[in-house]
Amino acid sequence: MVEANSQSATRNRWLGTVWSALAWGVFLSVVCGCTTCPVSGLSQPSRPNILLILADDLGVGELGCYGQEQIRTPNLDRLAQQGARCTSAYSGSCVCAPTRASILTGRHTGHSAIRTNLEVQPEGQMPLPPSEVTFASRLREQGYATALVGKWGLGPPGGEGAPSRHGFDLFYGYLCQRHAHDHRPGYLYRNETREPLEPGTYAPDRFLEEAIGFVRRSAPEPFLLCYHTTIPHVALQVPDDSLAEYAGAFQETPYDGTKGYTKHPTPRAAYAAMVTRMDRDVGILLAELDRLGLAEETIVVFASDNGPTWAGGTDSTFFESADGRRGLKGQLYEGGIRVPLIVRWPGHITPGLVRDEPVGLWDLAPTFEAAMGAAPNSTQSTPGGAVDGIDLSAWLGARAPLPDRVLYWEYPSEGGWQAIRWGRWKAIRKGVAKRSDAPIELYDLLDDPGESKDVASEHPEVVADLRERMQKSRTDAPVPEWNIFP
Repeated sequence: MVEANSQSATRNRWLGTVWSALAWGVFLSVVCGCTTCPVSGLSQPSRPNILLILADDLGVGELGCYGQEQIRTPNLDRLAQQGARCTSAYSGSCVCAPTRASILTGRHTGHSAIRTNLEVQPEGQMPLPPSEVTFASRLREQGYATALVGKWGLGPPGGEGAPSRHGFDLFYGYLCQRHAHDHRPGYLYRNETREPLEPGTYAPDRFLEEAIGFVRRSAPEPFLLCYHTTIPHVALQVPDDSLAEYAGAFQETPYDGTKGYTKHPTPRAAYAAMVTRMDRDVGILLAELDRLGLAEETIVVFASDNGPTWAGGTDSTFFESADGRRGLKGQLYEGGIRVPLIVRWPGHITPGLVRDEPVGLWDLAPTFEAAMGAAPNSTQSTPGGAVDGIDLSAWLGARAPLPDRVLYWEYPSEGGWQAIRWGRWKAIRKGVAKRSDAPIELYDLLDDPGESKDVASEHPEVVADLRERMQKSRTDAPVPEWNIFP
């Protein structure tokens, strides 16, 4: 009897301990925003991994889930079914470098230090200055392992714009975006050291290997991986096994290699094959998350840095790459800045969700930081103060609407462009470098998503309002030649 009573008491004490732990876990989850660990049953902080996949010059209409019918993208289509597909997402700019800076810092091109592509010699672009705080730096401070694999384009080797100075433990890829015009280069950079490649090596294949290796080494600690592939940016180069998937699929006119890009006998097939190979690589990377048991605790984001291009033998008209929207890369019309945005966040986003309100890729930085549990970044020391982006968590989770706000762009190249999106309205100024009083074009995107009819004369009060909002949305740029906007 004594032994029985002793066993009963021991069992009761054990059960009491378990119930106390569970109750404490529930308390922490409510008060501290924690989630229950499926292995131990005890509460652990929610620190999701983050995988940001950024395509290069991919148009909003080039994925099956956005209406593409000639190019196969089954893995990205599946990703959209598993998460949210945003149909009014905008890049930070209509060209490469300013968008990448905008994503990293959460600042649009009215405040960011990088507002166009500006090369420095002998290799690289204008460096992102130390005053620009990236979400990678903030995550690294919180114990995340961080890597960027692919294209950087925000500073040459050995300077203040190097990835290691902006929050990345590992960089592997192209530091210079012009170097990235060749998908079979003689070398790539590991951090700031050149590593030679075997002749004929397809750089995107190396990116995939490095990305998978980083994920394997980082788990189970939280990680940030920016997987910035160079596909489908020209030159038109793709391995034969992928090209064979589209053999004879399209009527072709050989591309002669003008303007410095590699010639190709079947440019349409090559382009489609590049996009499908990128989709294949994404599928392999996502399968690795599944294999490692990390899919449920990883936020996956897919986007493109700007709209589709017109160069190098590509045929954006044939593929309807801009999904019927006006303009291409290098312009602030919808075709130049409207991009795909897919977000999978297990337990947070209802699978198959479609969101149509306008958002910018500069919203990703505050969203990632909020997911990590960080306070909003208010430490930017450059003109303009804190970030321009907002946390999209509640909106992506269909728990709250977006606030009323404007989205702003400026692009001092190609004659000087300004644009602003506010609700249904889109205002554009172009040719500002030659004419400071260049008129504002106004489009009603609700009735005219293709920007075919300028309605500025019909809505002078809207034009006046958006002109004032343009003026208030910018501060002086660090390069004097960029300050052409009145």
